[in-house]
Amino acid sequence: MTFQPADWPRKLRSQEWYGGTSRDTIYHRGWLKNQGYPHDLFDGRPVIGILNTWSELTPCNGHLRDLAEKVKAGVWEAGGFPVEVPVFSASENTFRPTAMMYRNLAAMAVEEVMRAQPIDGAVLLVGCDKTTPSLMMGAASTDIPSIVVTGGPMLNGWFRGERVGSGTALWQMSEDIKAGKMSQEDFLEAEQAMSRSSGTCNTMGTASTMASMAEALGMALSGNAAIPGVDSRRKVMAQLTGRRIVQMVKDDLKPSDILTKQAFENAIRCNGAIGGSTNAVIHLLALAGRCGVDLTLDDWDRLGRDVPTIVNLMPSGKYLMEEFFYAGGLPVVLKRLGEADMLHRDALTVSGLGIWDEVKEAQNWNEDVILPVDKALTASGGIAVLRGNLAPKGAVLKPSAASPHLMQHRGRAVVFEDIDDYKARINDDALEIDETCIMVMKNCGPKGYPGMSEVGNMGLPPKILKKGITDMVRISDARMSGTAYGTVVLHTAPEAAAGGPLAIVRTGDMIELDVAARRIHLDLSDAEIAARLADWTSPVVPPVGGYPKLFVSTVEGADTGADLDFLKGARGNAVPRDSH
Repeated sequence: MTFQPADWPRKLRSQEWYGGTSRDTIYHRGWLKNQGYPHDLFDGRPVIGILNTWSELTPCNGHLRDLAEKVKAGVWEAGGFPVEVPVFSASENTFRPTAMMYRNLAAMAVEEVMRAQPIDGAVLLVGCDKTTPSLMMGAASTDIPSIVVTGGPMLNGWFRGERVGSGTALWQMSEDIKAGKMSQEDFLEAEQAMSRSSGTCNTMGTASTMASMAEALGMALSGNAAIPGVDSRRKVMAQLTGRRIVQMVKDDLKPSDILTKQAFENAIRCNGAIGGSTNAVIHLLALAGRCGVDLTLDDWDRLGRDVPTIVNLMPSGKYLMEEFFYAGGLPVVLKRLGEADMLHRDALTVSGLGIWDEVKEAQNWNEDVILPVDKALTASGGIAVLRGNLAPKGAVLKPSAASPHLMQHRGRAVVFEDIDDYKARINDDALEIDETCIMVMKNCGPKGYPGMSEVGNMGLPPKILKKGITDMVRISDARMSGTAYGTVVLHTAPEAAAGGPLAIVRTGDMIELDVAARRIHLDLSDAEIAARLADWTSPVVPPVGGYPKLFVSTVEGADTGADLDFLKGARGNAVPRDSH
């Protein structure tokens, strides 16, 4: 394709760096030519930043360098100038204290990379849990034309004839070890089956959920979410994405055009239909905050209540992402939502079309994977938002992963002050606990951990597991992995470290959970709660410096997305002042 600058309707942003013959322009352009770029690449064609979260310490994203080459091919084909830019990669598998603490740092870094460098459009090359929301947050803050392409899930794991879901099997097998139902040797053998190809978790964990959210929001091409990472069609998707971003720059199609309230409502309903991760709640709230879209926990509860969970995938169901792709993937789910009048059909996508136009011809090739509504895993699959004197600003629970018999329950609290207290006591047979109790863990929220780790799905005590009990009600201000399951109340707000009522719960207090009524209640009088809070002092020692100090001093609560307060809202892409 021969590029013609006259084809473009306006001067491109990158020309502030590369256009003309001034000293400053030659400074920017001349240095880049040391990589062998010919002069005519700087003639006004769009510069496309491929923001790559590849890292060998981010296993889910370890194959993204190959995908980046396919994106580049698409950009070249469409007449653009691709430049690959490594960006902050927060790995769920390796980051301590938790990758969640670094989501906001990654978003801040990506925002500044986009604003400070000569790019006209961006391909967000993501995979692992936090990379998808962090790059979308950065893109929303700059509002430069952007499109998501994910690395895709791993192939199915298999162990002794049974599917092994990454993450989900880990939680199951570790409980079986404690119950005496599985040997350590078998566990180590099964480890090899959990991650047998490149890609993200093969369950409907947070990575696959956020890939689905990107597609449902309209920020990725239709069909992107479910293609396995090693399938040749993943490379085709990357190349098509590279082609598409060039046209998006020409059309000036920006995140603010796509990330509307209608788009977020579509994504929330989609999350209910797929049995998506509770982590999507925090990430979409944070993303909406960057866009200036008024999205609240109440929207999650209102929109998800009547959505049936029809995707039969672990941890809620039976299958894995590979089968979801073969069955037709997310377009089938979105089509079902549209047919049920649960989709804003005209919501714009990165294709330039409304979302209904993208999915209306989708076909379901396996109704045991994508279920008919009358065979749904649960009739009300959205995230349940609970409120009460224990969670004045809300808490969340995932009904599709919970035990029906525990959805209304009253029990005696067994309290762990933090994760270390839990680990020190949970395996002690002298712990006074039975299956009717409610496990409570404090000080694991955004400020308390710090960063809000995925420890909310506390493993049960061995003496309970040995009785054949596999679930109990658990309450905390933490998160849990999207691959996890159980009757787990999460994101309790305000968190304990911020002086929320969770901070003053004591072992022996009675707690009532009523999911249908959306109620979580500590059986204490208002006066007793006030008295305990008056005597309370935080046991959490704040970080002394660096990013952790910035995080703890500025992070907001889980109920608004746990973003840093000074990062909310779009700041635009005005070209910074040239210093040369």
